[in-house]
Amino acid sequence: MQHEYNKNNEGPVTEMAIVNTFTKLIFGDEANTSRELSIIQAFRSVDANVLRDSHAELGEYLRNMGVREMIQLVSQLRQHMKETAEIPITIPGLAAPSARIGRWGQHRGAN
Repeated sequence: MQHEYNKNNEGPVTEMAIVNTFTKLIFGDEANTSRELSIIQAFRSVDANVLRDSHAELGEYLRNMGVREMIQLVSQLRQHMKETAEIPITIPGLAAPSARIGRWGQHRGAN
C-alpha cells in the first residue's frame, strides 16, 4: 500500500516532511505552510550556524552540505521536534487544565 505525502498532515513531523522542506529551501521555493515554517524554526534552533539566516541563506547552507551531514541533520531535527512536541506548556500563575476553577477564577478550596 502506498501512502501519499501530505504536507499539512497533523501529528509528528516525518523525515520526508523535513527533506521536502529542505528541498524547497535549496531550490528557492517559499516555505509557506505552518508545518514548513515550524521545520525551519526547529532547524534554526538545532544549528546555531543558521540562527538568523534568511530562507535563501538556509538553502545555500543546505546546498553546500554533504549527504552524510544532511542525513544526520534530518535525523537530529526530527528527534528535536519530537522531543519539543512532548513538552507540556505551562504558564506560571495559571491553573493546570485539570484543576477546578471556582466562580470568580479562584481555585476551589482556597480562601
